[in-house]
Amino acid sequence: MLKKLLGIAPGLESDNSYSPSKLALKLATVDKTDFDETRYTQYRGKRSKVLVICTEQKNMMMQNGKLFSTGNHPVETLVPMLHLKNAGYDFEIATPTGKPVVFETWAFPGKDEQIKSLHDKYASSFSQPKNLQVLAGEILPDPECYAAVFIPGGHGAMLGIPEDENVQHENELFTVTLCHGPAALLATTLGGQDFLYAGYNMAVFPHSVDKMTPKIGYLPGQVPWALSEKLTALGARIANSKADDTVCLDRKLITGASPDAANELGKLAARTLLKELQ
Repeated sequence: MLKKLLGIAPGLESDNSYSPSKLALKLATVDKTDFDETRYTQYRGKRSKVLVICTEQKNMMMQNGKLFSTGNHPVETLVPMLHLKNAGYDFEIATPTGKPVVFETWAFPGKDEQIKSLHDKYASSFSQPKNLQVLAGEILPDPECYAAVFIPGGHGAMLGIPEDENVQHENELFTVTLCHGPAALLATTLGGQDFLYAGYNMAVFPHSVDKMTPKIGYLPGQVPWALSEKLTALGARIANSKADDTVCLDRKLITGASPDAANELGKLAARTLLKELQ
């Protein structure tokens, strides 16, 4: 009762999962993003597509057995896509089995018309995405049409994607990801392989912040495993200690720390792809 009065009680959804508390939503979400209409030279080459790998899973089980209502964070998905679209790139949207993309709907910036417009434009692709298992066999042997792979953040990126062999790839394509999206990089260790990104500098959501957020009801418990700590143990060099707007470019890996980095990540990705592939 006290948590409810203080606004820190997570919200209970119809499937018995929990969304963030009123206080957490006030502190951690926005009605309008900081997207800025950066002008780019339009890309005109063959590598005009970006493969967007999204999660199809909604609920993450916390260490205490409670379910967190998650998915892909809409700001972390759509703001970088806006920049890439403005730079002349189009998108192939995929989930591991072709089931619909799941968004953290509670984080959707309802007063941001540009975000809403892009979401509506690709609504059919989000609801009927490509099957990654099928698509991977077509793309990875011959990636000539693709500029990059983009894995949006949101805790949902930690579900299934790190264990999906179809997410494995050589670092010939640029990889763009942020927040909890770098969980996808762990797929490169499947089959006992060495971590492809050992020694890389990257930005990622800090586990130290994940550990604190249950106190304000953002998460209904502690996350099942520590992403930033696992990446560090494998040899990654984490560039940030806070959930801030840090972005990082190391070779063909482009990363951001949190939703606050979505705008800067989009700009860095767009400019990097144009410079390297134009």
